[in-house]
Parts: sequence; C-alpha cells; structure tokens
Amino acid sequence: MENTIKVAVDAMGGDYAPTEAVKGAVAALQERENVRIFLIGKQEILKKELESCTYPKERLEIVPASEVIETGEPPVAAIRGKKDSSLVVGMKMVRRGEADAFVSAGSSGAILVGGTTIVGRIKGVERAPLAPLIPTKDGVSLLIDCGANVDARSSHLVQFARMGSIYMEHVMGVKNPRVGIVNIGVEEEKGNALVKETYPLLKECKDINFIGSIEARDIPAGAADVIVTEAFVGNVILKLYEGLGATLISKIKGGMMSSLRSKIGALLVKPALKTTLKSFDASEYGGAPLLGLKGLVVKCHGNSKEREFKNAIIQCISFKEQHISERIGENLTVAQEKKEEV
Repeated sequence: MENTIKVAVDAMGGDYAPTEAVKGAVAALQERENVRIFLIGKQEILKKELESCTYPKERLEIVPASEVIETGEPPVAAIRGKKDSSLVVGMKMVRRGEADAFVSAGSSGAILVGGTTIVGRIKGVERAPLAPLIPTKDGVSLLIDCGANVDARSSHLVQFARMGSIYMEHVMGVKNPRVGIVNIGVEEEKGNALVKETYPLLKECKDINFIGSIEARDIPAGAADVIVTEAFVGNVILKLYEGLGATLISKIKGGMMSSLRSKIGALLVKPALKTTLKSFDASEYGGAPLLGLKGLVVKCHGNSKEREFKNAIIQCISFKEQHISERIGENLTVAQEKKEEV
C-alpha cells in the first residue's frame, strides 16, 4: 500500500511486556490500514503471543532481538553494552530508514540516551524534549518538557516552544496554538532565574503565539495549548496530574456505589460520566514523543496497556503524515538565519 507508515514497537519494554505491546500492535493494525508494524523482541515468545491473535499477517513482522534493557540499568552502559536489545534494534531501524517511528514503554533513561545518540538530533536542535499530551477541560494541551532536560537553558525553552507549536498545529489541528511558560504568577517580573531569562526571548518570537506566564492551577482549564517548562517542573506537573486524576476518578466511582440512591443515580448519569472520565484517561492520547530527532521516538508509560500502545502507534501515523521532523528542522533553520541577520 502506498504511503504506508512503518512503526517499530519494542515488544519487550514495559511492565506488561510483551502481552500488552502485542495486543496494542494488533489493535492498531485492525484500526488502520496504512500502517505496517515491526514487533521487536525475543522471537519465540512473540510468536507464541501472536498465536491467539487475528491480524493481517502481511503487515506485521517480528524482528528478533535477544536482549532486554531493564528499567534499573544505567542508560549509557545499557545502550553501549546491549547492542541486540529490542530498544537499540528498534532505534537503529529508525536511523537507517527501515522504520518511520519507534514506540517503547521501556527505560526512560535508555530511550532518551538512545534517541539522542542513535537516532540523532535534527541540525540546530540543542535538546530533545519529551512532550506528552495532557487532558484539559476543552481538549488537550502539550506539556514540554516533562522529563528529558532537567537543567535546561533559556535557549532550550525557546526551541521547545517552537517545536510544541508545530506539533499542536499540524498533528492536533490547533490553529495558532497559545504558548505559555509555567510560572508562580502571571506577572512578567515573577519567576526563577530561568523563567525571567526566557520570558523576554519568547516575547520576541514572532513565529509563536506567546501569551505569557501560566500558573499550574490554570493548566487543567486549558489556558494554553503549549505549556513550556524545564523537565523537573514538567515531570512534577505530569505526575501530580496523573495521580490526582486517578484519585478523583476512584472517589467518584466509589461515591456512586455508596448507597442505593447513589447507585440509581449512577445508572442515569453513567453514559455522560463515562464519556467525561474517558477524556481524562491518559491512555487515550498515546505516548510522549521525543521531539527534535531525525526520526520519531515515542515513550509510553511503563505501565502501558493495549490502548496506550495502539494510540501511540496511531499517533506516529499522524506525526509522519504531517512531516513534523522536517517542519521542525525548517523552522529552526529560519529562526537561526534571522538571528544571524540581527
């Protein structure tokens, strides 16, 4: 099939490997006809997993990999020492152009190191940020960075804003996405040294729609489409978001079952409530792309199951169809040329 997107999936990474990765790959094949999947991992194990699955066999291929990088391993040593791991094999496929994208729920550190050293950054990209979509009142926002660059500089955050804007506009269809920088107040003079240094640089960027500072409490309301921060703050926001969301959902469900009256009420509101709660389920939005690389690498949660793997694969299709890597490269090249002219 023309315009088929080739996605390599690390079947051995994550808490529920390989079962959930395999199920997610099969679900993606059943949902989309323009994707071809390479399942990477221990061949005999994957063959056994696929025995009970129904899928278009011509669009799925097992790629053998004899090693697995475990979560607790030092990332650099693991990437260097385990050349036949599912993670390294998949990233090399992207580097060689044999796959358009790579999806893994494996070691975050190894994915970050491998993405930078194996796939490589686009020319002009200083740092590659992790950028997950997070649910908001009116849809989703992009949180960038959430875990890759704890000690970021102001120039990194400016690039994050540009990359995030490109992603939201061309993948998510948000026209002129609003960009906000995470701060402890909306006043321009507030913030730590990094925010104070970055704020005026973002104001000068004519190619993004910078709306100023955004406080954490305004994020769930969808105050910005692209939420810019360094990785330490971003990761705290993401983890609190996920934990609070799960707790609220649990409390709501528990309250609905607390008495006969509440159970009757739950039956009446169940359809609307189910739709609302589903919109705040992180698995609906796939994984976090590592933006700024020459090829696409998507990091899924370590506890990802079928739905998140499936959605991450579908996410890769949109990313590739919209030529996001190429757009990022072009945008940063133009920005650098304008900077040199000044």
